[in-house]
Amino acid sequence: MFERMMQGKVGTRQAVPVLIICLAVIVCTVAGCVRSSNGVEATPSSTPSQTVGQSLVAGVTNVASHEGEGSSTHNPLPDIASVVAKVKPSVVAINVEVVGYDFFNRPIRERGAGLGWIISEDGYIVTNNHVVEGAETVTVTLDDGRVLTARKVSTDPLTDLAVIKVDAPDLPVLEVGDSDAMNIGNWVVAIGNSLGRGISATQGIVSSARVTLSVSAGQTLDDLVQTDAAINPGNSGGPLVNMAGEVIGITSVKVAEVGVEGMGYAISTKEAMPVIAQLIEKGYVVRPSLGVSVATVSRRVAAIYALSVSEGALITEVVNDGPADDAGLKPGDVITAFGGTEIRAAGELTEAIDSKEIGQTVQVTYWRGESKHKSNVTLAESPPPSP
Repeated sequence: MFERMMQGKVGTRQAVPVLIICLAVIVCTVAGCVRSSNGVEATPSSTPSQTVGQSLVAGVTNVASHEGEGSSTHNPLPDIASVVAKVKPSVVAINVEVVGYDFFNRPIRERGAGLGWIISEDGYIVTNNHVVEGAETVTVTLDDGRVLTARKVSTDPLTDLAVIKVDAPDLPVLEVGDSDAMNIGNWVVAIGNSLGRGISATQGIVSSARVTLSVSAGQTLDDLVQTDAAINPGNSGGPLVNMAGEVIGITSVKVAEVGVEGMGYAISTKEAMPVIAQLIEKGYVVRPSLGVSVATVSRRVAAIYALSVSEGALITEVVNDGPADDAGLKPGDVITAFGGTEIRAAGELTEAIDSKEIGQTVQVTYWRGESKHKSNVTLAESPPPSP
């Protein structure tokens, strides 16, 4: 039903040198366990903005707090062509190579294409996690034609965000606007790399705001901006901008279903900026962690492991001296409730953990054999991802 809009990440795979490859699965890990026209006049209303760039580290420029200011730092541009002209120099095409496997399990190289936009003049670029996920090589083509290899890639699968670092000075930076100031009916422009054929633009309006979508097991995207601007494979990671040419969303997903048109979604800047700041500063996002790896309990799993429940999150691994270990949980236990929330699958546990705070004590209900138990667990900070 939902399609990730990276060319090479949706559909069937083909080997190099074929250009259009579609790959696209967001692998659901329990990260939270071991560790979210002419005449255009409509503009965002002048309401105070949230501090969208408050936590960005030094070196990320033009992403400052707009608190107490209007919803855009500049007046609306006269037409869409002017918006595109302002934004295009800061948009980059991203090409990746991924090692896949054929029918005989032989490794083959595959290519994919997506988009990104420059958030700092010293080379930080924002895109989607699913654009670069699993890539062996990531290259960036700037608007001036330069092709650069990514020196560092930091990702956050849970929010489908990623940051790429390239070595290039004085890059043109896109300004970040206030997604909270966008109202239904406001005009927006989506910049994309549709089908990997180069930078293009489509226009539309904000169809809905603050949308929550469950896009896969264990992954729910919050505070999305829905737009009817055409979103196609290759648009992933591209900016959705207001009529002042400011980024108010990062294109991520669309509804791909017979009879459905014009339902594309972008991650709002309000939701994205704190994640982007941590990816730049730390290389990963710090979240609360239970210190376990889990799998979804199905009837088949319950039969294989002789479990007394047919739903829940089966603990497959417990981190030594982690929160779950300290609370007495063991591999083979099945978590069925967390902090008062019923748990029927591994993904639900991930979301429940992520909704809590580091250091918060939460009651966990679990089954061990035929016995039901409860224990209080104090959540710890998630560790850095394995290299």
